[in-house]
Amino acid sequence: MRDNLTELIFSAGVVGCGGAGFPTHKKICGQVEDFIVNGVECEPLLRTDRYIMAHYARELVETVAAIGAFLQAKRCAIGVKRAYAPQVEALEAAIRETGTAVELHLLESFYPAGDEQVLVHEVTGRTVPPGGIPLAVGAVVDNAATVLAIHDAMAGKPLTDKYLSVAGRVPKPSVLHVPVGTSFAECVALAGGELGEGDFIVAGGPMMGRSMTWDQAKREVVTKTTSGILVLPADGAHAQRYQLSVEKMLNRARSACIQCSYCTQLCPRYLLGHPLRPNRIMRKLSMGAIPELLEDEDVKAAQLCCECGVCELYACPMGLAPRRVNQLVKGELAKAGIRSKFTGGDTDPDREVRKAPTRKAAARAGVLEYYDWEPGEAVEYTPRRVAIPVKMHIGAPSQPLVAVGDRVERGQLIARCPEGAMGAQIHASIAGVVAAVGDRIVIESR
Repeated sequence: MRDNLTELIFSAGVVGCGGAGFPTHKKICGQVEDFIVNGVECEPLLRTDRYIMAHYARELVETVAAIGAFLQAKRCAIGVKRAYAPQVEALEAAIRETGTAVELHLLESFYPAGDEQVLVHEVTGRTVPPGGIPLAVGAVVDNAATVLAIHDAMAGKPLTDKYLSVAGRVPKPSVLHVPVGTSFAECVALAGGELGEGDFIVAGGPMMGRSMTWDQAKREVVTKTTSGILVLPADGAHAQRYQLSVEKMLNRARSACIQCSYCTQLCPRYLLGHPLRPNRIMRKLSMGAIPELLEDEDVKAAQLCCECGVCELYACPMGLAPRRVNQLVKGELAKAGIRSKFTGGDTDPDREVRKAPTRKAAARAGVLEYYDWEPGEAVEYTPRRVAIPVKMHIGAPSQPLVAVGDRVERGQLIARCPEGAMGAQIHASIAGVVAAVGDRIVIESR
């Protein structure tokens, strides 16, 4: 490759576009067995990656082949659900036209097929060890939106804009294409809605997304990792579940858990042979407070939880919250500096029949009425003001390179990754004048 791909990705500020924002230049390096593109998009209501695969199939296929060559991968595969017929058709056509060796791996519609450890197992048959990453079995995984950002990086374009879904109880569920730093309120308005006291907002999907009230959402902006914005009723089951206090949640767990073990039997990581048993963690809670149980091996296994929500939104018949309990335990383990090594077992022989169908997961999560929508053309929008966070990725916050009053152009570097640190470059998403510099860099067009 003419230029070092890792350097191009770093210079463009590319991070994982659908997850925690891991700096992609740290992934696309070295040599691997398999490069896998996650096009599964298993979160109910989100359509972002599906839009990208349908409209940018050739760009994706060409970029996957280039990345595979750079990584000297023996295999390049795009994982996509069999049910995504238009996307499969577009990708197959792109593979034929380009003559690349990129493969499609078709999956059934289950949740969470898009969990990267689940996807690696589905595509390669290998199991990532407990607490490990795909690289441990010779694989690298990126989602479709990230690959499109790498395509732009190869053309010298930094990551300044995001495709995202706006869905739920909005008049026109849509895929948007907006600059990083655009407010959630403007995004909802583009889908014909208006944030109000009757709304409960989720950044991401209904199973794993970050929940907030409408008042909190008024300050939220689109980041490099924003894949969707859901507008749900403030008095709905989803909102009530997430607004339950920690104290009440723990009291319910101690008093109402019937030890049916469905949370464990349906846990995607347990089904891969990981020693995570949510029902045992719930049972141990009846014996004492979380800080007193941190040395217990079953409790330590909460570190393996991927927080997919199957246990509480799909499996538990008592309306309990094993996922939130695991989140609390993980936080306490981190504070105590406890990091354990775990040994994996065999894949559960009943794994195939215990996968949660995606539509049924949507029903259990209380969002089935919003499930069936297909995007038209993406809504393009440029706001007059953006507020770009300097921390929207794993690692250190980026260091601002601009001051109040500076005029900047779209695509200009405005914050850099600290020397020697894990982080990402950040670029101006609109042209204008810098109005504020702090935890966000505010730019106003004038």
